Parts: sequence; structure tokens; C-alpha cells
Amino acid sequence: MADLKVNIGHLALKNPVMTASGTFGYGLEFADFIPLDGLGGFIVKGTTLKAREGNDYPRMAETPSGMLNCVGLQNKGVDYFCQHIYPQLKDINTNVIVNVSGSSPDDYAECASRIDALDNIPAIELNISCPNVKDGGMAFGVTCAGAESVVKAVRERYHKTLIVKLSPNVTNIADIARACEAQGADSVSLINTLMGMAIDIEKRRPVLSIGTGGLSGPAVKPVALRMVWQVARAVKIPVVGLGGIMNAHDAIEFLMAGATAIEIGTANFIDPSVTIKVRDGIDRWLDDHGCHSVREIIGCLD
Repeated sequence: MADLKVNIGHLALKNPVMTASGTFGYGLEFADFIPLDGLGGFIVKGTTLKAREGNDYPRMAETPSGMLNCVGLQNKGVDYFCQHIYPQLKDINTNVIVNVSGSSPDDYAECASRIDALDNIPAIELNISCPNVKDGGMAFGVTCAGAESVVKAVRERYHKTLIVKLSPNVTNIADIARACEAQGADSVSLINTLMGMAIDIEKRRPVLSIGTGGLSGPAVKPVALRMVWQVARAVKIPVVGLGGIMNAHDAIEFLMAGATAIEIGTANFIDPSVTIKVRDGIDRWLDDHGCHSVREIIGCLD
């Protein structure tokens, strides 16, 4: 077997396969399908300072080679997470990472601070890019100044590994990544969903309740791969790649483009054991190609 270990800043991963927030619940929902401790880490659903009801239904729709969603960060808030969910996660032998969102820099920072106090949560993923809410989220992720304001506020109050999740709905994602790096981000993850839409031609109205939503799945992979390649060449911090990864072949492409680790999202809805299959597929490919470590192929493009 090849050595699959990688590092994201001070965060050590036993392998480069993680899950994307919003597609894996709190991880517990998948415990009947895979050994959670077989992952490099998993990222739990978006968590905010206060409880959120999310958007009205319908808020998911299938599209060619992908899906749209406008769930809107439905969750019971960070205090509920700390009191009720964290006790069920704290002894799992892998990296449990919390995705954090908010509607102001202070909201983000306060939420992150409360998670900082949890011993067995070694990292957060800061969602400055979610296109599914009407305020916050996307507004911060589309400008350097907006991204800087959130990362700076959180970095002052959060002391563990800080991953910042970037939006693809921007003019130059490398600029946003550099802005996050300058304010103390330990890593950036990309891409979040692309803005999309579907229309019911019989009802003559959008399929989703708020009109638009985030597009994910295989349809976004070429865009995600290009952006990961650009960002990996623009920053010195590790890059986590995601967007349309359905199998080990896809994951290896992202690693070769410069991603240190990857996240699997929409594929979890199709096959709840896909993460372990991808991990094992990467291992087989490395063995077949005479590689002793996954680190040999990270950013290996000419």
C-alpha cells in the first residue's frame, strides 16, 4: 500500500479523502455504510450562530449531470451542535471539521469561537461562498475585501486549522484565495456550487422556491479542476479540491492539479460508500504506477 497521509497546515490526514459539507449530514447518518474513521476527515453540515429554518420547498432539483439546491443552511445553531451533536462525534478517530457560516463577520467569529472551545474538533471550514442564502454568504465571498473581513475576524478568535471555502461565482478566484491567505487562512477549499436555475415549463415558474440555487455534480468538474489548478499556483497554503468528484479517477485529477486533499459531495447521494471506494481507488492507482506516496502526484502537472 502507498502512503496516503497528507497535511493541511498542522492538520494531519490519514488519507486525502474528505466529504463536502451539506452532503454528509453530521457523518453519523453514514455510519451504517462506511467506517467513518476510514476517511481523512469529514465536514459536517453548515453551522450558524443562531438556528436557521432554511428556504421553502422545493429546494432540490436534478439537472443533466448534476443537481441544484437552495437548502439555505438549515441547522439548529452552534449551541445545539456543541451540546447535542459534538458528544456523538468527539471520539471518532478521524478529523471532524465544522463548516461555519454567518451573516456578518462578528457572527462568523462568535460561531467559530464557540467551536474553538471543543477539544476534538481540530478545524473549521469557513463558508464565505454559499449562494443559497439571501444575505451573508455569497456577499462576502465575491470580493477580496469581503473575504478579508470575515477571515480576519475569525482568525482573531479561532486558533486551530482554518480552511476557507471559496465561491466560483467570481471574476478571479486566485485573487480571493490570496486575500484569504494574507489574513491567516491555513488552507482554501474550492469550489462551492455554481449559481444555476431550472424552470418548470408547464407551471411557467422556477423549479426551486427562491428561483436559483447551487449547481453541483459532474457538470461542474471541469470548472472546479481549472480553478483548483489556478489557485494552487497562486498561493503557498494547501488547497482542498472539490466539485463533481465521482470516483478515484476524478480525485486523482484534482490531486495532480495541485489539491492536497479532496472533498466528495453530490456523489454521496448516489452511493453512500463512494468515499471509501475513492480512497481505495487512489491507493490502487498509486500501487499500479509505482508511487510510494500520494504526495508524489500532488501538483505534478508539467
